[in-house]
Amino acid sequence: MAMATHNKVLKTNKKVVETTPLWKHVKKEWKLYTFLIIPILYFIVFKYAPMLGNVIAFRKYRGGPNLFGTEWVGLKYFHMFLKDPAFWRAFSNNLTLSISYLIVRFPLTLIFALLVNEIRHLKWKKFVQTVSYLPHFMSMVIVAGMIKEIVSLNGPINSFLVSLGFAKIAFISLPQWFPTIYITSGIWQGIGWGTILYLAAMTGINTELYEAAKIDGANRFRLAWHVTIPGILTTIMVLLILDIGGIMGSNFEKVLLLYNPLTYQTADVISTYVYRMGITGGNFSYATAVGLFEGIIGLILVTTANEISKRTTKSSLW
Repeated sequence: MAMATHNKVLKTNKKVVETTPLWKHVKKEWKLYTFLIIPILYFIVFKYAPMLGNVIAFRKYRGGPNLFGTEWVGLKYFHMFLKDPAFWRAFSNNLTLSISYLIVRFPLTLIFALLVNEIRHLKWKKFVQTVSYLPHFMSMVIVAGMIKEIVSLNGPINSFLVSLGFAKIAFISLPQWFPTIYITSGIWQGIGWGTILYLAAMTGINTELYEAAKIDGANRFRLAWHVTIPGILTTIMVLLILDIGGIMGSNFEKVLLLYNPLTYQTADVISTYVYRMGITGGNFSYATAVGLFEGIIGLILVTTANEISKRTTKSSLW
């Protein structure tokens, strides 16, 4: 009898949910839905509307009143950049910098989050978090200026080398040093901010699991390995998928502010190549074709990573 009543309630609730139109819910909670207006307008104006401009990757754009080009050229610009050695150099640099940065930053961010989570003194924990977050909020122009000063010929690094009896090194002008500068400064700027989601996920782990593990004799390392990491595995995989999807999108502002013609060999990436070809060179159709190619590769990467994560860990973005 109780089971029949329970099933009847479920069917009744299901029926109510299915027969309630969305517009009635919007009409009832319209004040809450008004908060979506600005975000929706932002995405329409700055994300979706500019996608219409991708059509000039297949048309010759010469400027003027016709925003979508004057002549259909098909895949002409795609063939052009695929035959351009400068593009493949930028493509290679893009992959090298992004993958190297991901390999170094991703585990360090997780380790730093685990270490911060182990801090028991609340004030000290907040202090560490605040100090580690601060570089993220600094303007990229300021960050680039600081980096250039630190690695300059008269900067603290070269002064330290001279004190040890070594010769000065022009770090900012030597292409072999650019990846090191890019990765190191990126970790300093983003490692603290990258721990926020990890720390938030850790608060949702049942504390009884820690207590049970301690009773079994688990030390701090085993607590982190067998309790904390499995508890935030879904968050780890989601962030990894997003990072893999962003491999093609290197930090444009940072590279643009730090590189120079002497370091193009290792510093020039697809985004700066597009900037030079489009904004500086005025070849907008060519630059759009390269940018569209970059977006397609990014879509393929994030989709592949999502499918692999879904099949291996049962967690994914969609």
